[in-house]
Amino acid sequence: MTDASELQRRTAELLAAYPPATTDRLDFLKARFDAGLAWVHYPEGLGGLGAPRSLQVVVDAELEAAGAPDNDSRRNGIGLGMAAPTILKYGTEEQKQRYLRPLWIGEEVWCQLFSEPGAGSDLAALGTRAVREDGGTSRSSEAESGGEWVVNGQKVWTSGAHNSRWAILIARTDPNVPKHAGITYFICDMTDPGVDVRPLRQVTGEAEFNEVFLTDVRIPDSRRLGAIGDGWRVAQTTLNNERVAIGGMRLPREGGMIGPVVKTWRERPELRTHDLHQRLLKLWVETEVARLTAERLRQQLVAGQPGPEGAGMKLAFARLNQEISGLEVELRGEEGLLYDDWTMRRPELVDFVGRDAGYRYLRAKGNSIEGGTSEVLLNIVAERVLGLPAEPRTDKDVAWKDLAR
Repeated sequence: MTDASELQRRTAELLAAYPPATTDRLDFLKARFDAGLAWVHYPEGLGGLGAPRSLQVVVDAELEAAGAPDNDSRRNGIGLGMAAPTILKYGTEEQKQRYLRPLWIGEEVWCQLFSEPGAGSDLAALGTRAVREDGGTSRSSEAESGGEWVVNGQKVWTSGAHNSRWAILIARTDPNVPKHAGITYFICDMTDPGVDVRPLRQVTGEAEFNEVFLTDVRIPDSRRLGAIGDGWRVAQTTLNNERVAIGGMRLPREGGMIGPVVKTWRERPELRTHDLHQRLLKLWVETEVARLTAERLRQQLVAGQPGPEGAGMKLAFARLNQEISGLEVELRGEEGLLYDDWTMRRPELVDFVGRDAGYRYLRAKGNSIEGGTSEVLLNIVAERVLGLPAEPRTDKDVAWKDLAR
């Protein structure tokens, strides 16, 4: 079994064979993946060694101390945090070999084609259709593979679609069954004909989000993940990982949104008031509790896949970001009302800390929507964590085609 000392030895061998100071960045990252040091808990041959997830910090610490390049994980957060674990769990061996290596090193960026104009909070009501062209029934079993799917529909709130090569996509393949049962999960090539990415300018002035129109997009059946009609179950793996990725990020004390506020408080005593002091103390404590809870959640992940607990972390993340950014604007007074740049941009990533207070305040409004609305996540926590009775669902056994829209 791989232990910490074995990982240190393997890391030392990697650094000796590929000195960071003289090795091309991508060449180093490829060598790291091939050595099983990318994500150590993944299987051998897929960037890992089958080691405990908790030992990843051993490798990361050694490489950071040596000045080795990283894979710029923020740029491909959807790929690393959502697509990769889904491919690992449901992908064929061919799919794993094809997608995981370029995903991890950052050669291929991923986005998520889930939400639709009429299917946001109620994602299972999605209407994007995928029709099998070879004449096979949409209810075919996993064994009946082959042919192509023709996809038509619209997706919305797609972060990073303008920079992405691949997308994880869920589409309706059978309208004659209840909404959760007729969905299939695909991998979509964003460079294919019929994929139209259009910017959605946000209140921040940027267009990090997009709407994506799919018109007769042809997806080979070899890019299907999981069984036909089983897409909702596959998507739950994606969504659970998404909430952990958003709400369970590893941060140092006073990392994230609380950092700039604390810095301003310490450096600008003339801005302090008793009321702001009390509110800042409360938020500082809550942020530290959330940080330590996220660390405990990451330790629980060592034993298996993320569960509904990630919904609670994502809820806390959204609320705290919005309250902290609001406090920062108040603390700065007139300065907090200034905004650095309204220029229309299509950024590669979201930079909360690198921008000003006004940007943080406006961008944090999206935290309670992206990755599942807070209202939906409250239901998940109530039903799946606390065991409370589920809300009545009158459409549970109704075929999707018969739903009122």
